[in-house]
Amino acid sequence: MTSLLGGRRVRKDHIIVRTCGQLDELCSFLGLAKSLISERGGKKLLESIQKDLYVICSEVACEKRLSGKLKQRIGRSHIKRLEDRIYDLESRFKIRKCFTLPGENSVSALLDVARARCRSAEINIVTLKKKKLLHNGLIPVYLNRLSDLLYLLSRSRGSATSVKFDELS
Repeated sequence: MTSLLGGRRVRKDHIIVRTCGQLDELCSFLGLAKSLISERGGKKLLESIQKDLYVICSEVACEKRLSGKLKQRIGRSHIKRLEDRIYDLESRFKIRKCFTLPGENSVSALLDVARARCRSAEINIVTLKKKKLLHNGLIPVYLNRLSDLLYLLSRSRGSATSVKFDELS
């Protein structure tokens, strides 16, 4: 057993605990990718996403009656920040949206691992929403946009004309 924010006890295999674990893994993979890039803009972007993931995890683990007491919640501005980066990548660079094999280089591969983990967390988030255990309907949207951004970042880092993270700042 473990405790959620607010003290409610749940089994370690509860979907809320599993989802928080997936978000933690995603955050860790982004941290590893961040450690391998040299551009300050890239580090800043990935770190801002990591901070958002902590906010999401706290929202997932928080009981509804206490969610108003959280200092931060995911909002439209968080989603817009991701969408702005997506539109920037799509408009400035010709990145084909297609199935590709991960592993062009270490950073590209790690971003693909993060994208896959993000998709898994998104699936659990949708289940939480369906079970009325998620209290912020913007979280699934955020994770969906995040997986799109991670896909584009991975493709941009793995191509012969590699996009520098600082070009996205």
